[in-house]
Amino acid sequence: MFRSFAGRSPWRVPSCAALHGGFRGSPRSVRERAGTGPTPPSCRSQLAPGPGWRAPALKAKEFSNAAISVCPTVWDVLPGGRGYSYCSTLRWGTVGVRPFSQGPPQSPGSGPRLSLRTRLLVTFLFGGGVVAVWLYLRREKAQREKLMRIEELKKVAVGQGDFRLVDHTGRPRSKADFKGRWVLLYFGFTHCPDICPETLERMSRAVELLDREPRLPQVQPLFVTVDPERDDVAAVAKYVREFHPRLLGLTGSPEEVREAGRAYRVYYSAGPKDEDDDYIVDHTVIIYLLGPDGLFLDFYNRSKTEEQIAQSVKGHMDTYKSLLS
Repeated sequence: MFRSFAGRSPWRVPSCAALHGGFRGSPRSVRERAGTGPTPPSCRSQLAPGPGWRAPALKAKEFSNAAISVCPTVWDVLPGGRGYSYCSTLRWGTVGVRPFSQGPPQSPGSGPRLSLRTRLLVTFLFGGGVVAVWLYLRREKAQREKLMRIEELKKVAVGQGDFRLVDHTGRPRSKADFKGRWVLLYFGFTHCPDICPETLERMSRAVELLDREPRLPQVQPLFVTVDPERDDVAAVAKYVREFHPRLLGLTGSPEEVREAGRAYRVYYSAGPKDEDDDYIVDHTVIIYLLGPDGLFLDFYNRSKTEEQIAQSVKGHMDTYKSLLS
């Protein structure tokens, strides 16, 4: 851009020799052009005399996504070594500045980004934690509700009390003797003309249906008299032989029988005697299903067949959960 001519009178270097470069993410060719024009007074400064030429000093920086124009300082050389400097101008956009580099420029505010796999992993972990907490709280709530329900059922559960009776072989029996066993229980009396025999027949056939399935636990049929004045051990033993071979008959004193009936909320009342001192006992006609904990689970009235009773018992066996555990 600058030349030296010896022995020439004042020679004016073009007022603006500009480098115009476009830097938009990758190096581009630089075009050189020269132009002449008057020197702006505001840009001219008187310099101390000195021999020779001074090369213009130009520092370049790369401006991302901007075109720049640089007018370097040039000199008017006068005889005697005095000179004047012209102004330098620099125009740029409002984009950021960075040193020259080989890679593509980054947009403002950009930084390292997480990979898709990392983002998915973080999302999965966060979502999994939320779901785990929700499931835990839900399980705790269900457990509290279950405990409250169990406590309520314990207060009203049938069969919580104990009883002490004698079986038809004369052996003393209590509720503890049947703990851990499934029981079908019926309260009646041996002088019952038709209802008690019919009910005991249905109960016995239901037990036989359950015995056909080896996977099921064995069911113990029980008969408890509500007429202890007439149903002694011998009378009960004779009576139960007419039904299922495992049917166990229980009797006792009037007070002991009353306590057993109260534990299972059984109603019974002896009617008036006839001329032969015979009487009928009015009582609850229900077959009770007792779980292994001795508590009432279900009941079957006269409308239930032996098949329906057996099917119901199997269903309770499959879903049984003790209230006392």
